Amino acid sequence: PRTMQAGGFDSSDEDAAEEDLKPLPLSWLSLSPVYSSQFLGLCSLPGCRFKDVRRNLQKDIEELKNYGTRDVFVLCTRGELLKYRVPNLIDAYQQHGICVHHYPIPDGNAPDIAKCCKILEELRSCLESNRKTIIHSCVSPASAFG
Repeated sequence: PRTMQAGGFDSSDEDAAEEDLKPLPLSWLSLSPVYSSQFLGLCSLPGCRFKDVRRNLQKDIEELKNYGTRDVFVLCTRGELLKYRVPNLIDAYQQHGICVHHYPIPDGNAPDIAKCCKILEELRSCLESNRKTIIHSCVSPASAFG
């Protein structure tokens, strides 16, 4: 029997794959000499459960907390968070004491200049305050920069 596809995901694979026990993929960007290194990181979407990816949201957020993450820039739309099975990601961050900067940018789009300037201003403020900051969209860093 065929399975139905809804909203871009295969409903038959809901729990078919095993949960990924590897650490959350995270890349720290070297910003020196302007800022101390290791204060800006890129990571894939914590808790993502899409196709063959099965992340554990609580484990991923605890891992980010253990790195000393204080701020996170979420560039996914609410619809994308739903699609990747993490509709409560922003609330989960806030419950763990991580400051969320949510700037939804639909996949394949670029922010307008005003939104881009606002994101960069807030990011600069985090870095100047030596706050470990993570940026993530719905694309893994490896596929975005590899």
